[in-house]
Amino acid sequence: MNKEKQLRLGVIGTGNMGLGHLDNIAAGLCPHVRVTAVCDIRKEQLEKALQRVPEAVPFDNAEALMDSGLTDAVLIAVPHELHPVYAAEAFQRGLHVLTEKPAGVTVSSVRKMNAAAEASGKKFAIMFNQRTNPLFQRAHELVFSGALGELKRVVWIVTNWYRTQSYYDSGSWRATWNGEGGGVLLNQAPHNLDLLQWIAGLPCRLHAFIGFGRYHHIAVDDDVTLYGEYENGASLTFITTTGEAPGTNRLEISGDRGKIVIEGGKLKHWQLREAEREFCFEKKEGFYEAPLDYSEYEAPEPDGHPILLEDFALSVLEDRAPRVPGEEGIRSLMLINAAYLSAWTNETVTLPADEARFEALLQERREAESAAGAQVKKPETPGKNAPEDPDALKKRWQVRW
Repeated sequence: MNKEKQLRLGVIGTGNMGLGHLDNIAAGLCPHVRVTAVCDIRKEQLEKALQRVPEAVPFDNAEALMDSGLTDAVLIAVPHELHPVYAAEAFQRGLHVLTEKPAGVTVSSVRKMNAAAEASGKKFAIMFNQRTNPLFQRAHELVFSGALGELKRVVWIVTNWYRTQSYYDSGSWRATWNGEGGGVLLNQAPHNLDLLQWIAGLPCRLHAFIGFGRYHHIAVDDDVTLYGEYENGASLTFITTTGEAPGTNRLEISGDRGKIVIEGGKLKHWQLREAEREFCFEKKEGFYEAPLDYSEYEAPEPDGHPILLEDFALSVLEDRAPRVPGEEGIRSLMLINAAYLSAWTNETVTLPADEARFEALLQERREAESAAGAQVKKPETPGKNAPEDPDALKKRWQVRW
C-alpha cells in the first residue's frame, strides 16, 4: 500500500495489549496503519515489539516519542491512570489518539482529557472492541428503535472473567489502588459497562455491594453486585467477578413491548404484539397469555481490536468521526466511580457521583496501601510476562459465551 495512505502510528506501551495490537498490524489486519515508533520503559518489551515491527523507532520515553515527528497518532496501552495523562500530552502536540480502556481511573481526569481532545480538534477513539459484536449492535438497535418499548429491567450476569492468583501476581501494578486503581470493575468489566450504558443508558442511582479481595490475595475488587435505577423506575442488576468458575454471561433487557436475551452467542427476541401496560388493564383474563413473535439472531464474534484500529486510521485519513468516540469512555467510568463510592460509604449514590469525595476516599486507600508496605511499582510500569502466542491474546479478548 502507498505509505501516504497509511496512518503513522506510535504505540505507547508494549505489554500484553500493545503487543497484541502489533501482532494484528503485522498480520496485515490494519492495512491503513504503519507503526513508525514504539515506546516502553522496559528494554525486553521494546525488543519484543521490534520483532513484530522492525522498521519502528524505539523509545523509552513517551514524551520523546510524541516529540519525534515520526507519528501522526498514538495508541496508548499503558496502565489505566496514565491514559488521560498521555492522551492530553498527545493532543497538545497535535497528535490523534486511540486509547485502551478504561478511559482512566477518575472521572475528573477523563473530563480534562475530553476537554483537551475537543480543544485540539484531533481524532479521539477508545478501544471498546465489543461494540463491533453484531449481537450487541442488534440489542442497541432494538432498544433505541423503541421495539422493546418502555424499559423495565436490565440484568447482566457476567461472571466468566475468571482469573487465577498467578494472573494478579504477573505484574506488581495489578490489583492495587496505587498501580491499577481498581479491580474487576476497572480492568475487565469496562467493556460490559460501556455496552450496558450504550444499549440501555446510564442509571440515575446506584448501590454497590463489592467484595475486595474476596477470592484472591489482592486489595481491590474481585466480586461485584450493582443495583441501579433509571429515571423511569426501571431497575438494573449487574453482577461480575473474577473468582467464579464456571462463569455465566447473560444479558437480559425487558421492556413493556418485549425482551431480549443474549447468551451462548445468540440473541433471543420476544416481541409483544401489544404493550403490556395496555393489556394489563384492558384484558379480563387473570392469566392472559399475550400474543408475541419470537426470533433468534446469531452472528460470529469478530475480533474487534483490529477493526477499531483500522477504523481509527480511516477516521484520520478520511477526516470523519471514529466508530467509538473516545469522549464516550467517561460514561462507563462514571458507573465505576459511583460503584466504588457506594461500596465505601454504604450509600446509594446519585449519578454523576461526587468526584471530589470519590477521589478523597481513593487517596485514603492508596495511602493505607503504601503505609502497609505494598510493593507497588510506579503507575507507568506495565505488567510483565506478556504472552507470546497471539492466539492466547485473542482468546483472552473474546466474550467466551
